[in-house]
Amino acid sequence: MDAKEFREFGKAAVDFVADYLENIRDDEVLPSVEPGYLVNLLPSEMPEKPESWKEVLGDINRVIKPGITHWQSPNMHAYYPTATSYPSIVGEMLASGFGIIGFSWICSPACTELEVVVMDWLAKFLNLPEHFQHASEGPGGGVIQGSASEAVLVAVLAAREQAVVSYKESHPEMSESEIRGRLVAYSSDQSNSCIEKSGVLAAMPIRLLPAGEDFVLRGETLKQAIIEDKAAGRIPVICIATLGTTGTCAYDDIETLSAVCEEFKVWLHVDAAYAGGAFALEECSDLRKGLDRVDSLNFNLHKFMLVNFDCSAMWLRDANKVADSFNVDRIYLKHKHEGQSQIPDFRHWQIPLGRRFRALKVWITFRTLGAEGLRNHMRKHIDLAKQFEQLVIADSRFEMVAPRALGLVCFRPKGANEITTQLLQRLMDRKKIYMVKAEHAGRQFLRFVVCGMDSNESDIDFAWSEIESQLTDLQKDQSLVARKPGNMADLTEHFQIHLTNENSTQEKSQ
Repeated sequence: MDAKEFREFGKAAVDFVADYLENIRDDEVLPSVEPGYLVNLLPSEMPEKPESWKEVLGDINRVIKPGITHWQSPNMHAYYPTATSYPSIVGEMLASGFGIIGFSWICSPACTELEVVVMDWLAKFLNLPEHFQHASEGPGGGVIQGSASEAVLVAVLAAREQAVVSYKESHPEMSESEIRGRLVAYSSDQSNSCIEKSGVLAAMPIRLLPAGEDFVLRGETLKQAIIEDKAAGRIPVICIATLGTTGTCAYDDIETLSAVCEEFKVWLHVDAAYAGGAFALEECSDLRKGLDRVDSLNFNLHKFMLVNFDCSAMWLRDANKVADSFNVDRIYLKHKHEGQSQIPDFRHWQIPLGRRFRALKVWITFRTLGAEGLRNHMRKHIDLAKQFEQLVIADSRFEMVAPRALGLVCFRPKGANEITTQLLQRLMDRKKIYMVKAEHAGRQFLRFVVCGMDSNESDIDFAWSEIESQLTDLQKDQSLVARKPGNMADLTEHFQIHLTNENSTQEKSQ
């Protein structure tokens, strides 16, 4: 493909994406395909001869699009938002065009320095403590990781290595392997699965401590666990708290957790993958309490900041603790400007060596939307969730499971868990909207999240119409089954009543 064909293909692809996003409401949010559909549609080997880009683009529409779950649809209400925007898409395209791998400053100075700039912009926008900025006089700063999973793993690994070094100094009689075998970490039983996985990857058990009835992990629970572990000879390393848990968007008590972590010299990391965007809103300022005392935190720009996946911001109070833990230098990685300024080599702040130019799409998005546009976007999601919340409250057949949190509403039809399961199955079969279940204390419930690139009030009304009408149909079907002559349940109940009456008669005659 030469430059001429690239221009034609690129323009056609941009038109395709714009048409797709503009008309996304026309597509059912869930695909109607079976496992293996694509394997059966495509050849078993790559083509021997080049094919026209027009054929390729045609097949994107013919075989790829039918197998897509439409995450940018306003009818997507599962999980949390996976955002995108036209400016972010352009930034992604430009970064791909440059094709750089910015693991050190010399590999592309703009890649590193733009990341320093946008991470400080974002820290100020979110009202984070000043020590998380590169511009501060301290050792703190921010870096763009791929996902919250990577950010959490970086924190866990760095905390582990710092604990090993510290414990070896204070307990020279212990071998390193003995120390590593005693390490332990903590999080809430409401935390994301990536936190438990980070413990597996770090070869360090993570105790999932019970959250309260309000889904919140507090300092007293952590303190009790640490005291138990220390008495058993274990070495507490890190606590991963959550602001915006996966199930209900609950907020762990950072202030009490930080006090305990300071007392026992335990690293405190905050996973604010979804809720972190709300730090920018004054009406949500309570969420920022205690952040001045944490060692690290992460927030996914690809959830609330209209930047497409993957793009997770991570801030460190002392980046040296991570760089010292991960630093592996080879002669081919050195350059003459190394260590001569405050500009970091981000390869020491992450798991992989290579780095994508993610800062470019962040910079373009921030400039074209502005702080005002970003705040308006988040407030719109919150207002739409309030709209849905009121619809739930107004229908006596439903109940709220937890307080609405930002753009998430957790609710369920009243009654047994089976009703929730059957209702969700009906909605999934219809493929008009997409939600998922969660469970707490034996109660299953539905999570309704405001997602999509351009959701509006009519989309919320459409979703509610689907939900309440399907519950109505479910109740009608159950009523018909219950009244059907010869129904097995009726016969069983009649037989049990007959036996009870017969036994009672016999007892009286005796």
